[in-house]
Amino acid sequence: MKEQQLELRVRYSETDQMGVVYHGNYLPYFEVGRVEWLRNQGISYKSMEENGVALPIVNINISYKKPARYDDLLTVVTKFKNQSSVKIEFECKILNEKGELLTTADFILVFVDIHTGKPILPPANIKAIIDRMELSEN
Repeated sequence: MKEQQLELRVRYSETDQMGVVYHGNYLPYFEVGRVEWLRNQGISYKSMEENGVALPIVNINISYKKPARYDDLLTVVTKFKNQSSVKIEFECKILNEKGELLTTADFILVFVDIHTGKPILPPANIKAIIDRMELSEN
């Protein structure tokens, strides 16, 4: 599964005085999308970290098209883009209930050894899942 969708409702605390989602609050929405995408592939952040692997973001490109507002039901779409060497890339977007595109983002994350802080190749179990997914898509 290269793409996954999930729904989130905008909470009051995520908005400014105009009822518009503060720009920094899109990052947690995208994070939930990535974490759940990985979980649905059988990859848990918790188990990765317990095994000494972290997956920090090293590059983000966000484009804001239209504002999300208080109480909007958002659809966060997370799509696996690529995995090469120590990096994994995702394309994400957020839509409102009308299906209007609100925000897009591209993320690059790097597999890192928690103890040394140095980039590492993805663990074999994660690489196998990604390889199987890429084969089934072709």
